Amino acid sequence: MLARSRQIALALTVVLAAGAACQARGHERPDRGRPAPAAGPRGFTLVASGDVLPHSSIIDRARFDAGGTGYDFRPMLAGIRSVVSRADVSLCHMETVYGADGVYTGYPTFKSPPEVARALAVTGYDGCSTASNHTLDDGAGGIGRTLDALDRAGVRHAGSARTEEEARTATVLRAGAAKVAHLAYTYDTNGLPLPDGQPWAVNLIDEARILADARAARRADADVVVVSLHWGTEWQDAPDDQQVTLARNLTAARTEGRPDIDLILGTHAHVPQAYEKVNGTWVIYGMGDQIAGEMTNHQGAKDPRGNQSTLGRFTFAPPARPGDRWKVTKAEFVPQLFDVDAGRAVNLNRAIAQGADVRAVRDRIRDVVLSRGAAGDGLVMGE
Repeated sequence: MLARSRQIALALTVVLAAGAACQARGHERPDRGRPAPAAGPRGFTLVASGDVLPHSSIIDRARFDAGGTGYDFRPMLAGIRSVVSRADVSLCHMETVYGADGVYTGYPTFKSPPEVARALAVTGYDGCSTASNHTLDDGAGGIGRTLDALDRAGVRHAGSARTEEEARTATVLRAGAAKVAHLAYTYDTNGLPLPDGQPWAVNLIDEARILADARAARRADADVVVVSLHWGTEWQDAPDDQQVTLARNLTAARTEGRPDIDLILGTHAHVPQAYEKVNGTWVIYGMGDQIAGEMTNHQGAKDPRGNQSTLGRFTFAPPARPGDRWKVTKAEFVPQLFDVDAGRAVNLNRAIAQGADVRAVRDRIRDVVLSRGAAGDGLVMGE
C-alpha cells in the first residue's frame, strides 16, 4: 500500500443505529502534496465526484492503456487529478463491483477489473460510496472483492459491507482538524435480493435509518456528516419529487439545534443535476457519470449527457464554539466531461483555457447545475 505522510484516513469506529462494540482500525494514505496542518483548528476542502461505471469499452480502453497486459485506469483520471488530490478529503462513487480471474463484464451486469481501485487511489481519492443498484451484480462475492481491493489500495468505502460489524460501522475520514463521517445508501439493487443471511450487505435508502446513522456518527464525535445517495430518475436533468422531498426532510432534521447532515451527494441519474442549498445545507442532486462508455438513453438514442458530470468542491470552516456546526464558506462545481474517444476525463474549464471547443458543453452543465437558484446562495464555477 502506498504511504502518505500527511493525510491520514482514520478508520474510527462509529456505532450506527443498531449498535456495536467499539474497535479502532487505521492506515496511512499516500502524500498528495497537501499543506501541513497549521497550528490550531483550520478549515478543510472536500471534493466529490460522480459514478465510476466501467462499460465494456472502458475495460477495453484500460487494457489498451496497460499495453495489453492487465488494466490501467490511471490515465483516464489523470486530467482531474489536480482537483481531486489538492482537497483535504476526496470522495468518489464506485458504482460497480469487481470481478475475479479475468472475468470482467460491462452492462447490464457489471464486473469490473479490480485495478480501478488503484487508479482511484493514485488520483487522490480517500473514499468511495459503494451502494448502488449494481452492488449485488455478483452477489456477496462481488462486494467482498470490491471492498478488499479498495482496502489494498488504501481507499475507504461506505455503503456496502462484508460483515455485520462492518455494516454497523461508519466510515470516518480525517480532514485537517475535522472528522468527516461518510454514509452511503441506494434506492434499490435492480431487484436482486440481498444475500441469504446478510440483510446488512447493502444500505438501502430509508429516511429514518439515514437520520439514525447520522445522529450516531455525530454522537461518536464526527464533526461533519456527509451522505451519499444513489437516487433519482435516469436521464432526467431535474431532480424528481422523491429526491426533493427526501432532501428537504434530511436537511431539516436537527439535534439540539444542529443539523444532523452537513452535505448530500447524489449519483445514479447518468446526467448532471442541480445543486441546491436546502434548509441551509448543500445538496447535489446528481453529479453525473465520471467514467462511462458511450451512453444510450431510454429512447434508444446515443446521449452525450451520459458522459458529462461535475465535481463538487466545498470549503468548510471550523465552528466559533465547540459543538457548533462546521459551515461551508465556499461552494464550487467543476464541469467535467469523459471523452469516450480518447478515454479520458476532462476538466472542461481547463480544456477551454487550452483552446478546446467545448464551451457549449460546459455552459449546458453550468445551466443545469444552477437551475434551482444555487448561484444566489453563493455557488460558483471552479477551475
